[in-house]
Amino acid sequence: MKPSIIIILTALFLLASIPGCKKNYIINDEQALYFQFDYVNHAWGYQHSGFIIDNEGSVVTYNNPENWNFPDKDLILSEKDVEENLSECTPGPVAVTNDELKKYTGYIRHIASSKVTALKNIGADAGTAQFICWQYSPHTGEYKGYLIKLEGDYTCENLNFYSKRVVSWMKDIHGSLDQF
Repeated sequence: MKPSIIIILTALFLLASIPGCKKNYIINDEQALYFQFDYVNHAWGYQHSGFIIDNEGSVVTYNNPENWNFPDKDLILSEKDVEENLSECTPGPVAVTNDELKKYTGYIRHIASSKVTALKNIGADAGTAQFICWQYSPHTGEYKGYLIKLEGDYTCENLNFYSKRVVSWMKDIHGSLDQF
């Protein structure tokens, strides 16, 4: 399958999963991840990198992990998948303060209940960067992801007021990681 088809299918699956929030997914202090920046590019050889912000404000990074569990078409990961992904990560040189983490996790429920704009093709060979927030279901042991923004070959974004703030914050963190 061509890389561009894979990107299109992934983006379509993401859009199909966004319309609403299941009531059994919550923000929980015990969940292992809250936010994720994920970049994938198939154009010039496979490239997969990003970072995760966990429940302690730690920013852990990954770069071409060997055994990565991608979410399914509904942006669902099992607790085991998340644990395995975190084992592929390296502690980053930056962290998020408790106040900052509390502020931004407070936006997740709003983002989870909002719609996402239509997918728009704006280029080729740039790859795809996803900004995702996560909620956890203690009943099922699953994580549900919600797309905040998609950038690269295709773009779309969550329409919630807080989405732009979260993306700007995550871009600042990404910029801080690039300095090291």
